[in-house]
Amino acid sequence: MTMEYRHIAGTDLKLSVITFGSWAAGSWMWGKTDRNDAIAAIRAACDLGVTSIDTAPVYGQGDSENIVGEAISGISRDKVQILTKFGLRWDAPEGKGKFFFKSQDNDGKPIDIVRYAGKESVIAECEASLKRLKTDYIDLYQIHWPDKSTPMEETFDAVGRLIEQGKVRYAGVSNYTAAQMAEAEKILPIVSNQIPFSMINRGIEAETVPYCIEHNKAILAYSPLERGVLTGKIKPGHVFAEGDHRADYRFYTDENLVKINAFLEKLKPLAEAKNATLAQLVLRWTIDRPGITIALAGARNAAQATANAHAVDIALDPDEIAFIDENLPEI
Repeated sequence: MTMEYRHIAGTDLKLSVITFGSWAAGSWMWGKTDRNDAIAAIRAACDLGVTSIDTAPVYGQGDSENIVGEAISGISRDKVQILTKFGLRWDAPEGKGKFFFKSQDNDGKPIDIVRYAGKESVIAECEASLKRLKTDYIDLYQIHWPDKSTPMEETFDAVGRLIEQGKVRYAGVSNYTAAQMAEAEKILPIVSNQIPFSMINRGIEAETVPYCIEHNKAILAYSPLERGVLTGKIKPGHVFAEGDHRADYRFYTDENLVKINAFLEKLKPLAEAKNATLAQLVLRWTIDRPGITIALAGARNAAQATANAHAVDIALDPDEIAFIDENLPEI
């Protein structure tokens, strides 16, 4: 196989079209993931040409970043791009930020997740991430969610300071609307938006995708497999492990699973003709979608990471893409 890479406008970054997403690696909200398996997954992906790895401090309250740091410790730093985030705190200073949701830490203790991107917090988060990742710079630093409790100027002035210091190379956003991107761009050059997108979750195509195409901004599509449901392995009545957030996710109701699996049945002959899995077909479709730069795909073990990387082996012709598009379900 030959991995594909896409240039991020306004930078010297070339990200692998399949980027390793390490949310599940931190075991947070996905049930338990074996640490050694997670490290092996990242290394297997890198061996197949996956050069970009996305993580965040909140994934396992530092565990995911620690795992990424260990996994890439033997790889030349200029051969891998580290994408991480800031602005979701489980340990926010008292009275700061805006409550986001209740969760549990990896020991099962209740924690409040807070959106907070004040200046000192951004700088402190960056320093902590650098230590966990065992590096002296972050290639792409992304605000995890909009923080309406902090002036945008304060947040991005802090990121600008980190760029000036060489601790961050480029600034991105995550979960931003087109209007929010335009506002942030007035303060600091923004090169990308990491945002959810999948065959059954295409809302960003109304405004955000056109904005990014017009302004030459990269879109890093997360949850392209919609947290596993588009693999075809989740059936009505599925029982999730304790601590797995997907049990309450809207696409996992039995009613929606019936609709989704009926759609996937239509795709199976095409996947089989390509000697591919449904997941690989979905990932290929995603990175071929107009405006989508790369797809983030998570993996709990080396086998899953290897399968994800091999999605680039598939080629879809215009008729095959049209067939898929004509059958996309509205969920």
